[in-house]
Amino acid sequence: MIEVGATIASHQFDIDRALLKQYADASGDQNPIHQDEAFAKSVGLADVIAHGMLTMALAGKYISDWAGGPQNVKEFSARFIKPVIVPAGKSVDLTVSATVIEVTSAGVRLEISATSAGVKVLGMAKAFVEQGN
Repeated sequence: MIEVGATIASHQFDIDRALLKQYADASGDQNPIHQDEAFAKSVGLADVIAHGMLTMALAGKYISDWAGGPQNVKEFSARFIKPVIVPAGKSVDLTVSATVIEVTSAGVRLEISATSAGVKVLGMAKAFVEQGN
């Protein structure tokens, strides 16, 4: 039984430059801040950063996996508050977890936590999942 306050087991996604390239090619978002270290630093970033929508997509995958498929996710929203920094030759974490904040006859509302290197990267992240888990 799902109750308010219950925590959903966290999941860690690994993000590296190869994934950023794959996402850029698939999405058409070839912005150099996601692939060119010199350019990213020239505009004031610490290093290359992951696409915000990639971060959101991975958090969405976490939710839909828990919900038993994307068809059960009725709402999902978040704000981008910090970038996921991806240094060359390294893999960084995106760790996603959730807490149940409401249970109704229609479904479950979750508060989502998404961090990278211990830094919160998504804010006000929430989802509503149809009952049936």
